Amino acid sequence: MKRAVVLWAVLFAVSAGAQLSAPVPQGSGPGVHSPNSAFPPLPARTDVVPWTVLTSARTRVENNRVLPAFEKAQLALHDKMQRVQGFMMPIEPGEKHTHFLLSSVPLTCPFCVPGGPESMVEVKTKSPVQYTVDPVTVEGRFAVLSDDPYGLFYRITEAVTLK
Repeated sequence: MKRAVVLWAVLFAVSAGAQLSAPVPQGSGPGVHSPNSAFPPLPARTDVVPWTVLTSARTRVENNRVLPAFEKAQLALHDKMQRVQGFMMPIEPGEKHTHFLLSSVPLTCPFCVPGGPESMVEVKTKSPVQYTVDPVTVEGRFAVLSDDPYGLFYRITEAVTLK
């Protein structure tokens, strides 16, 4: 139940942000890395799935619902072991987490969502991961979610953290 409430709140914040901020469209693309952020952007790596691939997913409206419309590049990742690098967004309080969101850009405030669902990956790890503001790299079974009840586009399960 907590998971549902937290994920619903995250997605509600994304949609509310999209309605309130005209200059920077929220809820699409990789999110915005604020130039005022104390955290540097993700370093370029060739051994992880690029966020440009994940965030290029489009959306479609079906039966009054907004659903993802994936391209071949995203669909090719489904049900395979993948590596993704990003910033931790804990779902619950605590120092260590086995369930969190990974974002393409760092959070700039505790109540702000940095981008849309295409800029986040739900992560479920095998063992607890220490929270950090530094980038985290995880490897696990990647799922492309075509109709997730929480509005998420991607999930990694059985994940382990890497350097």
